[in-house]
Amino acid sequence: MSLGEDRRGVYDPRQKHAQTGRRVKPGNGSQTMSDEVLVNVGLGEIRVAVLESGLPVEFVLERTSEDELKAKTGRAGHSLLGNIFYGRVQRVLPGMQAAFVEVGLSRAGFLGAREARCLCELTGLDEGTLPPISSCVTEGQAILVQAVKDPIGEKGVRLSANVTLPGRLLVMVPNQSGVVLSRRIEDEAERDRLSALVSCLAEKFNALGVKGEPAGFIVRTAAIGMGREELTEDARRLADDWAEVRAAEKKSSPPAVLFHDLDPVAKTMRDFVSMDTERVLIDDADAYQEAIRYCKRTMPHMAERVHLVNGPGTVFDDFDIDGAIETALDPRVELPSGGWITIETTEALTAIDVNSGRYTAATGLEETSVRSNLEAAEAIVSQVRLRGTGGLIVIDFIHMGDPDNIEKVLATLNDGFEKDRVPTQVSAMSEFGLVEMTRKRVREPLEKLLTEPVYGDGRPRMKTRGTMANELLRAIERVAARYPGAPISARAAPEVIAWLAETHARLVKELEARVAGPVNLEPMCGFDREQIDVGPVR
Repeated sequence: MSLGEDRRGVYDPRQKHAQTGRRVKPGNGSQTMSDEVLVNVGLGEIRVAVLESGLPVEFVLERTSEDELKAKTGRAGHSLLGNIFYGRVQRVLPGMQAAFVEVGLSRAGFLGAREARCLCELTGLDEGTLPPISSCVTEGQAILVQAVKDPIGEKGVRLSANVTLPGRLLVMVPNQSGVVLSRRIEDEAERDRLSALVSCLAEKFNALGVKGEPAGFIVRTAAIGMGREELTEDARRLADDWAEVRAAEKKSSPPAVLFHDLDPVAKTMRDFVSMDTERVLIDDADAYQEAIRYCKRTMPHMAERVHLVNGPGTVFDDFDIDGAIETALDPRVELPSGGWITIETTEALTAIDVNSGRYTAATGLEETSVRSNLEAAEAIVSQVRLRGTGGLIVIDFIHMGDPDNIEKVLATLNDGFEKDRVPTQVSAMSEFGLVEMTRKRVREPLEKLLTEPVYGDGRPRMKTRGTMANELLRAIERVAARYPGAPISARAAPEVIAWLAETHARLVKELEARVAGPVNLEPMCGFDREQIDVGPVR
């Protein structure tokens, strides 16, 4: 069915609730959304925002303009996370308890002893004891490894020999046994039901996939309520993928890419869309069709919730997602009562300080502290998730004397992180008002994705050239939509224009075809890197 015929999938972003300003479900002017997924497809990047109760809580970015990755992996700019490589051990460094593995990229990948443990030939080691890296791999050895962290700056891709294949409902762990359920599946009866079903699948794996190789499974939250047929089909798809990996391994010489994880849109549907998702809004026709195809393959009941945004502007514009991102790049976040929190990240930890500011409760200091801390706890949950903050986090709350008030603040923190997909642990409050928490690092934080350190400029970080170039591209498209066919003048700092015109000329050509008019890129020597000016040529 063509886009023109399927009008149910087209959504007008101008449709808003008259009083709240929140977007509403088509056909129901009074129902606000709880969980939504927004997909913005630009010329140089794909951006995904996950909303809960109208507020963005997760942001994912994949740049699609990096030609070096296209040359090496065949897919320009897509994240390497989840890709499986047939690599060759380049160096083993016992002092670092790590090895460098050649996987076909410009820099060798990094394999730590913990991630190489499954290859260890020693027996009788305690669960918490790391084996010597030299007992896991040797120089020149060919091994299967998987990307668990994208390359950043001078660091190569982070690797693991503990290969997994994620599906919609299950994650398959080849050559291991057992069934593990997501911690977010809390109902004991449902846990028992799923555990029994998936244990049977694990026993029958030889009939599903590669002969002679056992497999363990991790049950995802999307499996809640699913029956034997859906789980079996998901396991069968994973088994087929693993069989293809093994077949490719036999035909390949290291280094080689044996398996690509899903493209960004399909990956979004797999990882972020659940039965709780009210809508998926996408502002690109090709991406919309890809999402529908994925739904038809794996979750046909969700296809009716996927909508194509019918302009003007991007799907992010109407929700002010860019404004939320700007706030998340600022160390200071304002609180409703007049206080604020300050978030500072170092290599060791993230420190969060709570200040009451001008707010003073008439009932006294304790009430002032409680209200400020409760507001801060809610803001911390939102900001930590949106910023992608991981590792050790230390929060300095305002002192409170009443144990019941302390419990209220801790309960607000714990309740807020219940919907977080990322494992998080929150400690008790110390006598100094400090709360320590840990959150697993699963992706680069927002500030590292969009900014870089600045030295000698009076500010700690500024947006990268690539970030500003993509902002410039979006600004050009907005202006072109208002002035169809008119020549566009786009002025920016010379380094930003150079990033586009010299190293990413493909994007400029695609831009002119997309806006159906000439675009004049003007380098302005007096412009700061974060300054752009776009308008029609008069």
